[in-house]
Amino acid sequence: MPLLPGVYQATKKDGTIYYRTSFTYKNKHISLGSYPTPEESHSAYQEAITITKNNSIVLDSYIQNSHLLSFDKWVVLLNFRDNGLYFKNPIYLKDRYFLYYLTHKDVLKFDVDDLFYYSTHKIMKRGNHLFVADYGMQVSILSRYGIHSFSVSGRDYRFANGDSTDYRYGNIEIINRYMGVRRELVKGLYQYITKVHLVGDFIVGRYPTEIEAAVAYNKAVNFLKENGIVKNFTTNYIEELDEISYAAMYNRIRISKNLRAYVDKSNGLEKK
Repeated sequence: MPLLPGVYQATKKDGTIYYRTSFTYKNKHISLGSYPTPEESHSAYQEAITITKNNSIVLDSYIQNSHLLSFDKWVVLLNFRDNGLYFKNPIYLKDRYFLYYLTHKDVLKFDVDDLFYYSTHKIMKRGNHLFVADYGMQVSILSRYGIHSFSVSGRDYRFANGDSTDYRYGNIEIINRYMGVRRELVKGLYQYITKVHLVGDFIVGRYPTEIEAAVAYNKAVNFLKENGIVKNFTTNYIEELDEISYAAMYNRIRISKNLRAYVDKSNGLEKK
């Protein structure tokens, strides 16, 4: 008996038969998923045809009834129907930006500059952590903005319009770019405080610029390592400075006497 349109029989490694579904739309052959019965597989095929032919169907239509196609497939098909571009990930194009649907209610906004990247990298979510798989590693989507894994929303970066789902570049304000550096407002002026974490937080110093504060952190970390304080410190890479400028700033910057006193005390205890 011939299979229904759009239905293809397949066999798992254990010998179990299942049915794959696909259809062709705008000269694009699109896989729709796998189903346990040919009837369900064919119904998914018909659902895809209905979506692409009926312009009154929108994403909100998905929650009104049960469906055989996943919500991701709905986004893919509706975007292809409305915007003429096929993406394998649940992306819907808007004017000069796009929406990325994690779920029907969980939607992220990105600039079109990121379209190629997210059309080929699927966003996953674990708790509040959003990441993609890139070269076998889990990479936070925040890294594309220069935001480090240790950064805290509201302290080290913020969403300018208050919308934490809006990842358009103009909406991401980076407050603190470097390890150990925090910006503070003092008497109407910003200053940068550098801290290094040992038993508690030791203040390395206060500096007029973020780069000076970042270099001060590196100098403090090097000082600790040179004096036998063993800890997995991460130093800052400062791309704005060439080697000569970095060395000049490094030599000029002073670090806290309290940090030196801590090292002397620690070394004294070790000798005893």
